[in-house]
Amino acid sequence: MLAKPLKQFYLLGFLLLSLVFVQCKEESKQVLPTDEIKFTKEGSLSIRDGETDRLLQQITIEIAETPYERETGLMYRKSMEEDQGMLFIFEDEQPRSFYMKNTIIPLDILYINGDLQIISIARNTEPLKTDGIPSGGPARYVLEVKAGLSDQWGVREGDKIEYRKSN
Repeated sequence: MLAKPLKQFYLLGFLLLSLVFVQCKEESKQVLPTDEIKFTKEGSLSIRDGETDRLLQQITIEIAETPYERETGLMYRKSMEEDQGMLFIFEDEQPRSFYMKNTIIPLDILYINGDLQIISIARNTEPLKTDGIPSGGPARYVLEVKAGLSDQWGVREGDKIEYRKSN
């Protein structure tokens, strides 16, 4: 038989562990409020017909050029306007692959080479998928816009972009 002080020690320990367990369980039920990520205008971008140089579309862009910005991209965004996009800028030109993990909005993903020419378009990408969406060739830039807009604007491989950062 255990001595009375040892029994009290074990009982106290059991009670403390029970309290910690209940407290952790309660905390896991809490819903933390999160602010919606808002679009930040950081520049403008034009898409031009690769043969005639005719303006196809002008949009405002948010720019992703740091590793964190490129990794996060449009994840967790609930909406985006039709005249907005996100331009990813990389230091080098190489084959790229994007995925839709934690991305709620269906997108068109335009892969663009170092000469600012669109080399491929992944249309109507499915939200929340983790499968890679390859560029099909070396790309230095990637433009994401709402799904369906590249068709609506008449954008094709071979078209070009121009962009300007805001001051």
